[in-house]
Formats: sequence, C-alpha cells, structure tokens
Amino acid sequence: MHFVILTLLVLLVVFGPQLWARYTFSRYSKPLEHIPGSGGELAKHLLERFKMDGVKVEKTERQGDHYDPSRKVVCLSLSNHDDNSLTAVAVAAHEVGHAIQDHRGEAMLAWRTRLAMMAMRVQKIGAAAMMAMPIVMLISRAPSSGLLMAVIGIGSMLLATLVHLVTLPVEIDASFGKALPLLIEGQYIRPQDEPAVRRILRAAAFTYVAASLASLLNLWRWFRILRP
Repeated sequence: MHFVILTLLVLLVVFGPQLWARYTFSRYSKPLEHIPGSGGELAKHLLERFKMDGVKVEKTERQGDHYDPSRKVVCLSLSNHDDNSLTAVAVAAHEVGHAIQDHRGEAMLAWRTRLAMMAMRVQKIGAAAMMAMPIVMLISRAPSSGLLMAVIGIGSMLLATLVHLVTLPVEIDASFGKALPLLIEGQYIRPQDEPAVRRILRAAAFTYVAASLASLLNLWRWFRILRP
C-alpha cells in the first residue's frame, strides 16, 4: 500500500507540472477579437522593436515553441503562430524574451546553451556506456570495468539534471523579466487579461520543472539499481 501511494505521489510530482501547463495553455487558447494580431505577428513586431534584424520567426509542427540560439530563430507552434489568443501572444512574448536574452548576451542563457550542447554529446556516450556495462563486465570479468561504465553513465545523467536546473531561472526571466513587462507596458493586453497572462507565462516557465523532476527520478532509479 505504501509503495502504491509513493508511486502515485512520484507520478503526480513528475507529470503534474506538465499536465497543468497543457491545461493552462488550452484554457486560454480561444481567439479573442480584442487582441489585434497573432502570436507570430507580435513576435515579428517585438523583434523589429528591439532591432533584432538577424532573428527570424518560424512555424514549427513537431518541436514545439522554443527559441533556437544557434539559428537565431523564434519557433512557434501552428496555433501560437497563427492565433490571436492570450496563450498565443503570451507564449510568443516568452520566446522573444529568450531572443532578447541572447541579443543582450546574458550569462545565464549562454551558460545554459553551452551546457545543453555538452549534455547532448555526453548523454550519447553515457547511454552507450550503460548499455555496454553488462557486456564489458562479462568479457573482462572485472567489476571495476563495469563500475567505470556506470560512473560515465551516471555522470551524463547528472549533467542533464544540471542543465534542467540552470534552465529554470532562464525560463522565469523570459516570462516575468521580459515577456510580462513587454506585454503590459506596450499595452498588447488589457489590464483585465493580466492575471490570465501571468498564469500562461508561469506555465511556460515551469514546463521545464517536469523535465527536471523526471531527470532526478531517473538518476535516483539508477542509483537504486547500482547500489550494492
């Protein structure tokens, strides 16, 4: 019984933020007449306003809303690019917030980007090491060789967890340090829309919480497996 309760709590903690974010985005995704433009149009307008001529706006079908610092592209999902809903303009402003961070050379985004690129390479090595660990131990018959493979694999997971933890303050700044002031001061939203926009921006920032928790859970699982 205790195991079932613990499992349910873990599932709630890991998947709860993601489900909450999806619900929030869906709740405010209805097009509204008083919003004069789509999310894509707002993103282009803000990029022009901040004279970021080298940054483009693209629709994306599969990758979801994000800013790609390597290509200097604000990527928006089809609905957020084309619709004039509160979700569309809030998410567009959030992603432009990342473009502003990049344009200004803010340290946290630069650090997150470097760590993410490193983590992608290291995770491939770590995954290969974890898969090879039983084979290496069988062939070499030396526990130390298996331990080395395990250390490499867990090290890659630790780096991925660090990336998620560094990402959270970057996301919060994009939402509340950049996007919200832009939307309010530029009068892109009505005062009565502000509470809803705050919820959307909070959801946009905390979508990474689920990834962080899932990463920590995976790390804990491997520690349990490898514990003598």
